[in-house]
Amino acid sequence: MDHIPLKRPHFFFTTAALPCPYITGRLERKIVTELNGSDAEILHEALSRAGFRRSHSIAYTPACPNCSACIPVRIAARHFQSDKTMRKVWRINGDLIARMVPARATAEQFKLFSRYQESRHGNGDMALMGFYDYRSMVEDSPIDTFLLEFRQADDTLVAVCLTDRMSDGLSAVYSFYVPEMPQRSFGTFMVLWLIEESLRLGLPYVYLGYWIAESRKMAYKSRFKPLEAFGANGWQPLDGDVFQNQVPQFR
Repeated sequence: MDHIPLKRPHFFFTTAALPCPYITGRLERKIVTELNGSDAEILHEALSRAGFRRSHSIAYTPACPNCSACIPVRIAARHFQSDKTMRKVWRINGDLIARMVPARATAEQFKLFSRYQESRHGNGDMALMGFYDYRSMVEDSPIDTFLLEFRQADDTLVAVCLTDRMSDGLSAVYSFYVPEMPQRSFGTFMVLWLIEESLRLGLPYVYLGYWIAESRKMAYKSRFKPLEAFGANGWQPLDGDVFQNQVPQFR
């Protein structure tokens, strides 16, 4: 982990074991710490480079008993090479209008968020979130956070990505979109957009969170190459084939 010039002591905690939301039959535990005060930005930067993720004002990383399936990954934007399918997705969504807006929750966003959750994650905890829960997810950030809104020509909101801006890249915190338009591949398109934006800003990375080979929801991330994964030896460039061999070495 990078040296952190903190102005005050900082504490890390381990959560209780709960059922894993990604792999049936496994337990999930996390190491968490609060991001607050004047040190929040500095701490978040250093922890992100050590494989942590942000949720609200908390930074966390998995610390699961007998499991190392969650692997932090980031795209090396300057070396990214899109495949034929990705280029098609980019063309299909060429009519969308992208807007970077402040991290402020709206009823329009929440309606789309609820629609997405009901369709894609109907049995998950997030499907039970009310507007104030959604607003907390969006607005309770102590760092530089914004929303990406993607709209059609008639101003219809079709996709949203909550994003953190860091000194070395953009971090996709959470995204949701119209579930009834699978041909658009909005999830892939938003990652491609973040890659383009990071290049425009001169930032080398797009942080995607955790790659989980055994989870269909997370496995798609390995398609974005070259991908780097964080393990005992820091960030290492890996391709899809090497991932399978590297999994046991992490955590």
